[in-house]
Amino acid sequence: MNLTSKIAQVRERALSYWIARTDQERKFLTVGGAVAALALLYLVFLDPALEGRAELRRSLPNLRQQAAQLQALASEAQALAGTPAPAVTPMTREGLTASMSTRGLTAASLNMTGEYAKIELKGVSFANLMAWLDTQRRENRVLVQDAAFTAQTALGQVDAMLTLRQGSAPAQ
Repeated sequence: MNLTSKIAQVRERALSYWIARTDQERKFLTVGGAVAALALLYLVFLDPALEGRAELRRSLPNLRQQAAQLQALASEAQALAGTPAPAVTPMTREGLTASMSTRGLTAASLNMTGEYAKIELKGVSFANLMAWLDTQRRENRVLVQDAAFTAQTALGQVDAMLTLRQGSAPAQ
């Protein structure tokens, strides 16, 4: 059996069912079908649209505030892009020694050659050393060119050989 014959059979059964009903039953079925169709249309099309509209109306003030914040941040970023980067103090033996002493680090040797500094540290805390290097990177644009670490028997203690160079680009 093909599709058209199946459709014809279903149509014929529905017509025979309809003819077997009284006028009052037909009216009830018609009204009930119309109410069911209207309810289905409301639930499928109208209700989601109304709910979405109400949700958008509730979130609109928050979205406007976020847009204003983004515009303010964009204008601030544009203003900052036009200003030159602040100059940093050149890397010196005294400056490195002073900054290391604030972290409790003492250099066994510190040699300055042009824009490079070679530092040897013995038995220092690895965490303090990393924190100091991070501070130097952010504040003074000092970059580690070469590093060698040797772990000590005491937990967290290292010997380190560092070669540092002061960069010209701003650190991030």
